[in-house]
Amino acid sequence: MTVKIPLFDLAAELAPIRADVDAAIARVLDSGQVVNGPEVVAFEHELAAAIGARHVIGTSSGTDSLLAIFMALGIGPGDEVVTTPLTFFATAGGAARLGARIVFADIDDDTLTLDPRAAETACSERTRAVVPVHLFGHPAELPRVPVPIVEDSAHAPLLAPRGVASALSFFPTKNLGALGDAGAIVTNDAALADRIALLRSQGARPKYHHVAIGGNFRLDALQAAVLRTKLPHLVRWSAARRAHADFYRAALAGLDLRLPPAHADHANHHFVIRAPRRDALRAHLAAAEIATEIYYPEPLHLAPCFAHLGYRAGSLRNAERACAESLALPLHPAMPQRSLEYVVEQVSAFFRR
Repeated sequence: MTVKIPLFDLAAELAPIRADVDAAIARVLDSGQVVNGPEVVAFEHELAAAIGARHVIGTSSGTDSLLAIFMALGIGPGDEVVTTPLTFFATAGGAARLGARIVFADIDDDTLTLDPRAAETACSERTRAVVPVHLFGHPAELPRVPVPIVEDSAHAPLLAPRGVASALSFFPTKNLGALGDAGAIVTNDAALADRIALLRSQGARPKYHHVAIGGNFRLDALQAAVLRTKLPHLVRWSAARRAHADFYRAALAGLDLRLPPAHADHANHHFVIRAPRRDALRAHLAAAEIATEIYYPEPLHLAPCFAHLGYRAGSLRNAERACAESLALPLHPAMPQRSLEYVVEQVSAFFRR
């Protein structure tokens, strides 16, 4: 498919700071320290300051961030973890890999984030954690539960943690993106941060003396250097995302679709509309050379790998309806105004037919 308007444009975002990124990469290559080291430590400190948190532990990916948190909390067979079915697989997959049983609770029909009341109802005496997701950048309302809350903040990198820890992803398309896989864990709990740091490097302290079974969840110095270069621009990029989202909301108001609700702390990672004729609208936009994406085509409670949990179609109706109606429109900080206007023009044209 020929694309005139991409969903995101990494090259356009990188272009104004390309010289600084090249210099950061060269700095790491000249140092010879490409795993952990001073670049990683500096990035952890700078990100903690930007978020207003006490501890940041760099990791190899957002997936490994979640896995390391669950490991640090001691989650395993016989435990239950409550989360949303409308999220990327890693939110549930990390706990499932450790042998925990995933309990899915339905989403709020407006925000598409985990319904806190449904999460509270889903908890049992075996629940060891609840995992809300700040989906598409919209801050989730946290449930009131007597177990640790682990926040999936992959779409909202500057939100301060309100639970025991937050998992961040720096996949290249994220609001703060690396040039490959990278992630981080944010927490205000010193003991938990220390445990995660131990598990990040094979549970060894000192080197080759393994006091716990961990993994290789380390952040590469090259990615840390790139992220350090991009971090000072994140507030400006976030403001651009907010302005683009506000333009969409104003320009698309009145059409036969549902717009994502605004929020003062919304990171605007994606702009996801809901349309009754979603697939026809997507085909129309594709013909107009506008890229779109469906987040997500299948709710996790209906994924084949979770069939043993016994969920059926109709079990979690809000999530299932969202998967049938949701469509992400192009949104990135470098998006020109004329591109935004073209997207609005084509969406409006579809509803005028």
